[in-house]
Amino acid sequence: MKQSQLFTKTQKEAPKDEVSKNAQLLIRAGYVHKEMAGAYDLLPLGFRVVDKIKQIVREEMNAVGATEFLMTSIQNKNTWTDTNRWDDEIVDVWFKSDLHAGGQVGFGWSHEEPITAMMKNHIHSFKDLPVYVYQFQNKLRNELRAKAGLMRGREFIMKDMYSFSIDEETHNVFYNQAMEAYTKSFERLGLGDDTFITFAAGGAFTEFSHEFQTICDAGEDITYINREKNIAINEEVLNEKTLKDLGITEDELEKVTTAEVGNIFNFGTEKCEQMNLYFDGPEGKPIPVHLGSYGIGITRVMGVIAEKMSDENGLVWPEDIAPFRIHLISINADIEAQDIYDKLQESGVEVLWDDRDVRPGQKFADADLIGIPHRVVISPKTIEAGGLEYKKRTDADANIISESDLFQLVK
Repeated sequence: MKQSQLFTKTQKEAPKDEVSKNAQLLIRAGYVHKEMAGAYDLLPLGFRVVDKIKQIVREEMNAVGATEFLMTSIQNKNTWTDTNRWDDEIVDVWFKSDLHAGGQVGFGWSHEEPITAMMKNHIHSFKDLPVYVYQFQNKLRNELRAKAGLMRGREFIMKDMYSFSIDEETHNVFYNQAMEAYTKSFERLGLGDDTFITFAAGGAFTEFSHEFQTICDAGEDITYINREKNIAINEEVLNEKTLKDLGITEDELEKVTTAEVGNIFNFGTEKCEQMNLYFDGPEGKPIPVHLGSYGIGITRVMGVIAEKMSDENGLVWPEDIAPFRIHLISINADIEAQDIYDKLQESGVEVLWDDRDVRPGQKFADADLIGIPHRVVISPKTIEAGGLEYKKRTDADANIISESDLFQLVK
């Protein structure tokens, strides 16, 4: 893409009402636009990053045998009354609306109930199980606090996966596979070293859950971790019984601030019994299905990465989720830059070419703010010196390299 084709522009200052670091950087660099507290538009650069995050997660979900689909966000009130989760006293984040034709609908904050209701049309016999499905969808939650940018939105993109299993043993096998797939996903997203599987309360979902918590100063949770034993406990369930069950003492734990980037819930058979999802066993006896629910906050991950992977000059994207791999800057050398740009594209390398008619200093500042991993500058000065000026986003100094060296680097 040529930067002159982007309708977005960088900004020196973020909106005065935006207090979160991740949103300030993403707004200033032209990744998102703030509509209101907790609601952000994805601009072209932000859309590309989210698409990269989705693809990594998609590959890991496919690897455990799950199938992608997409459900509606509009929620049938009757579906949720079966489990009492239409009640605002039990679930306090509903967005609801009155229909002109009469009655009410809700807007999806999660999808356990509607997917379970749907499966009544598809699961009848033990031969129909297991079923593993997932989707990427905009969720809507009426959050009381929406001051953490993309890390706590009223609208956000979630990957939610659901497993329907024949018995507890089969469920547990997939549950553990899903945990491994989540671990791989966060490693590929550049968060692996700071993300821990955390024992936590289930909130509006179940009594207990496993959370994936990433160490982040802007997070809203307190987690106690032991890096050596790879144990993590959410503060809300930290007690003598939990410590005893895990075989650890409190003085062995490090207190850190974290952001929840994923979670896994085991519903057992309770929700399927509530919603009458049974299958005919080998002898024709109705048996309730085991349900699991698995979520990753896609846009929240983007916000956490922006919080953690940035410096005083701007964003520093990991290689695999950056909107482009190379930021090509031309200074009075558009003909030569066009040639490099074409060759990079032909080689399948994603490149953003800053072909704008602005001062070099602005181009360099914008490149740092946008945070693409590799920067290449071509100008009469670099050509005279032997080729191109190259530096990684994290490097302090640049080097002069040849065109062939550049293509060797990006292979």
